[in-house]
Amino acid sequence: MGQALLFLGAAFTVVALVHYYLWRRLVRSTTRTKRGRRFGTWVLVGLSALVVATFVGSRVFGHGLAVILSWPGYLWLAVMFYLLIALALLELPALLGRFLLRRRAVKIAPARERALVGALALPADQGAQPALPPDQGAMAADRRSNHGQGFLIDGEGVAAGGVAGVAAGRADEENVSRRLFLARAVAITAGLASVGVVTAGVGSAMGPPQLKRVQIPLAKLPRSADGLRIALVADIHLGPLRGVSHTRRIVDMVNGLDADLIAVVGDLVDGSVAELGAAAAPLRDLRSRHGAFFVTGNHEYYSGYEEWNDEVARLGVRPLRNEWLEISGGIDLAGVNDVTGQSYGDGPDFDKALAGRDPSRLVVMLAHQPIQAAGAAARGVDLQLSGHTHGGQMVPFNLIVKLAQQPVVSGLGEVDGMPVYVTNGAGFWGPPVRVGAPPDITLVQLRAP
Repeated sequence: MGQALLFLGAAFTVVALVHYYLWRRLVRSTTRTKRGRRFGTWVLVGLSALVVATFVGSRVFGHGLAVILSWPGYLWLAVMFYLLIALALLELPALLGRFLLRRRAVKIAPARERALVGALALPADQGAQPALPPDQGAMAADRRSNHGQGFLIDGEGVAAGGVAGVAAGRADEENVSRRLFLARAVAITAGLASVGVVTAGVGSAMGPPQLKRVQIPLAKLPRSADGLRIALVADIHLGPLRGVSHTRRIVDMVNGLDADLIAVVGDLVDGSVAELGAAAAPLRDLRSRHGAFFVTGNHEYYSGYEEWNDEVARLGVRPLRNEWLEISGGIDLAGVNDVTGQSYGDGPDFDKALAGRDPSRLVVMLAHQPIQAAGAAARGVDLQLSGHTHGGQMVPFNLIVKLAQQPVVSGLGEVDGMPVYVTNGAGFWGPPVRVGAPPDITLVQLRAP
């Protein structure tokens, strides 16, 4: 509980700081009236509150209201993220533009001052002048004696400093107008770019997963098992934004692969059995020669892992909880709990998962997170199949994910000499957006040497 509160506190602090930055760039820098600034401020305050409400979700508001809040909340979260990136990328050109405007203002102001003084001040020597009445002659003499210090306009004296103030004021006003134009141009550009990226990302996330096929040669694979096909799916993430139609589409796609076995490697749900049991029901229709198997992901532990293990088993998908079984053709299949289970007294145990098996036989390990590969490789596992990363889901998150899940974020890689394959997953978490990491279901085919 303490860790969850700490995480939420840190998350809300980041959200507040990001919205403050957006306020400075999108409201303060682009508005000149109090009404406009007040309106923009309240819009961003409301959007930040929406993000907070989306985070707490069904834990506070219940599943029904969480569904209503999730769509606008998560969409704004994605737009906010790409606005932050776009504004940061445009910050340097904008700073350069403001610097050039200041330099231009410094150069132009003295020139305008001189031009204004020259246009308004009378010349010191006008040559022969017609005779003037005594009062007008005195005024002209006084004007000549004060040349360079002042001038007369419609009979009123204006100090030279006033001329400079007028010129500087005009230069400042033009400089403010240019800065306002530049700030608005940056805001519009960033807004259009972020909305465009998110729109394309929604299409990718909500569309059907891609079907990938990969062949993995394994030295210990018997010739009799050459070509064994494993349908790998992960990160379905049933929840407020994805329901039974999503599950049914995945089941139909997996069954269409005509696989020898099916591996569901965690993060099936984001909610309780009571909330999402009906959405998971199509899993009972999964079909393969050797059955369908399941290992827990981190989100199962947030959603009631014991109930979900029972529910998945009831639907005909066998949970592998730190255990192994023999698959025909000289292959063993093992599964370990997710590392998050350590906080729930249900963590991974590789030794238990492999205990009693013949080490001369090939074994494939199902583990939700790629970081578990080091433990599998150290115990002679021949191949690990994982998910969890979503391939980064939204570029440039893939760079951050790589720091936590080295060295494999998506696709086929290797850890300590053991091949590891990581699927992008069939769903999404949080924003219904995928950028640079489309969802997928993979048919893994094992090949003998």
